Amino acid sequence: MLARAGFSVQVIESKQAQQFSTDEPVGLRVSALSPGSQNVLTAAGVWQRIADQRHSAYRRMRVEDGDEKTVLDFNAGEFALERLGSIVENDLVQYALWQQMQNLASVELVCPASVRQIHIEAGTAQVTLDDGRSLSAALLVGADGATSAVRKAMGVDQQVWTYGQQGIVCVVKSSIANTGLAWQRFMPGGPLAFLPLADGSSSIVWTRPDIEVNELLTLDDAAFLARLQSAMAESAGAESLFGKLQSCGPRAAFPLRMALSDSYATQCAVLIGDAAHVVHPLAGQGVNLGFLDAAALVETLLGNRKQGNRLNDERSLQAYSRARRSETELMARGIHGIRSLFAIQPLSPLRRLGLGLLARSWHGKEAFIRRAAGLNSNAPAIARGVELGQLMR
Repeated sequence: MLARAGFSVQVIESKQAQQFSTDEPVGLRVSALSPGSQNVLTAAGVWQRIADQRHSAYRRMRVEDGDEKTVLDFNAGEFALERLGSIVENDLVQYALWQQMQNLASVELVCPASVRQIHIEAGTAQVTLDDGRSLSAALLVGADGATSAVRKAMGVDQQVWTYGQQGIVCVVKSSIANTGLAWQRFMPGGPLAFLPLADGSSSIVWTRPDIEVNELLTLDDAAFLARLQSAMAESAGAESLFGKLQSCGPRAAFPLRMALSDSYATQCAVLIGDAAHVVHPLAGQGVNLGFLDAAALVETLLGNRKQGNRLNDERSLQAYSRARRSETELMARGIHGIRSLFAIQPLSPLRRLGLGLLARSWHGKEAFIRRAAGLNSNAPAIARGVELGQLMR
């Protein structure tokens, strides 16, 4: 987006994105991209590349309480949306972005390379690479993940929570094809989610305590499917939705945690995405929050250029930090609270009351969906569908 807006950009990356092919099986890592993220990717010039290859829109979402039989149903049409989101493989998003960057003259891809040292001084960020090269810029954007070297160089601390859980991911086929339903059920030990894929199969995220994960990963496919089918059987509606599980692909697991940075900006440097925040995946918001960070940063820098300010104007970078930190913490702590509400059995009466009220309130559901969709009034204009060209005028 910055390059398309006329900025000169250098991207430091350790390896090229792998070529994506629809002839290959669906990858293990997928994301539920919100309509707001779709708008951001459209502004970056890559959404159509993604849509032309492989993705699955979901227009219905069903959330079940494992104990109280309370069900929340969300349908896109009810909220005047074409879709609630799209399930897209992470590898496809990365490859589409990589192809787009290669086509932009104002992007210099510095790859393969990794950062050895970062020095920020006198209005300039200077980076020394592992091969000895030195790069400098008015602004350094740390988009280097949860263990961000940029964040450490900025001296930004984090608050970190670990959950003692891991998310098991794999692709499963069932006797009833999944034709666009995102289904999640909260159960003792963690939620189970089925996300629709383009071929009618489902990508699952099954949250389990650490102590169970190794066993579930080492089971043969038949034994794993039996355990998963048993977990689904606790839901009165799951079998009618998906039928019997027939096969599964390779499995992997990742630890669940929450990490919130104390600030997203210092002199000449900002953080976006997982470098700034990591959230529990139960609401599928991690990558969407990162795309909203990117959109907000683009809008901040466009504002600086329009007003004749320095690109790294401290007041505007701090305003970006406050706005995005506020929005992200609201979402992250909300997810953290939902997770706690479902994890603690004595809270079940409170949970039942809250879910029941939400299920009966269209306005409550609408507010929830618009925030999850990245379309609420506080979302960046790009996420709400304002074109990049309009913001540049």
